[in-house]
Amino acid sequence: MNNHEIDYKLYGDDMQFVEVELDPNETVIAEAGSLMMMDDGITMETIFGDGSNSGGGGLMGKLIGAGKRVLTGESLFMTAFTNEGMGKKHVSFASPYPGKIVPMDLSEINGKLICQKDAFLAAAKGVSVGVEFQRRIGTGFFGGEGFIMQKLEGDGMTFIHAGGTIHKKVLAPGERVRLDTGCLVAMTGDVDYNIEMVKGVKTALFGGEGLFLATLQGPGTVWVQSLPFSRLASRVFSAMPHNGGSKGEGSAAGGLFDILGGK
Repeated sequence: MNNHEIDYKLYGDDMQFVEVELDPNETVIAEAGSLMMMDDGITMETIFGDGSNSGGGGLMGKLIGAGKRVLTGESLFMTAFTNEGMGKKHVSFASPYPGKIVPMDLSEINGKLICQKDAFLAAAKGVSVGVEFQRRIGTGFFGGEGFIMQKLEGDGMTFIHAGGTIHKKVLAPGERVRLDTGCLVAMTGDVDYNIEMVKGVKTALFGGEGLFLATLQGPGTVWVQSLPFSRLASRVFSAMPHNGGSKGEGSAAGGLFDILGGK
């Protein structure tokens, strides 16, 4: 075992958080901003990269690992939480938006999970957080949200989060499924992944589903979310009052917005 062995417990339904139990000297790593609460005796430390030494030893290996994280839009740094007290301690991490937290034991899925770049929440120290580059050039140019994905490798626990309801789909060898690129949360490393253009100009222009779909082929397991954050954000933005427009389209909420001095 290269990763720290951590125990956990999930709380909540639609706005979940995960409580991780750490034995003395055990460490869990997480993205900045995901901390909810922690017991006294747990120390926080900002680390360069993911702390797994997956890029090799020395400064150059750390630079390579951290540089890959920048390509996914993430920070160069992560936060390590270590139990330096006596006895078991707990630290909790919360989802950034409504949805589900999915615990994954990498040792049960051949040590590799590919996920959306914003899906990673936390993991046992030793899990490598890298970048999965797609082989096909078409995926690179037109993949949109599905182009650069994160690659989690190791043999420990990791936690990812998804928006809305999450659905786990097991693909048989040769079985294919097509889905919106934003709805893809994660997949095992043996799934074949590509981007296909939607056929038919009317569908592409007026269908509202975008020009491209992700095509996944088994064998393997896929996790799909019903409410990608990008879709939620676009709906919220479209409902916001804009200068020169209605502040609520005559709704009670719009009237309250006016009373409170909204602009």
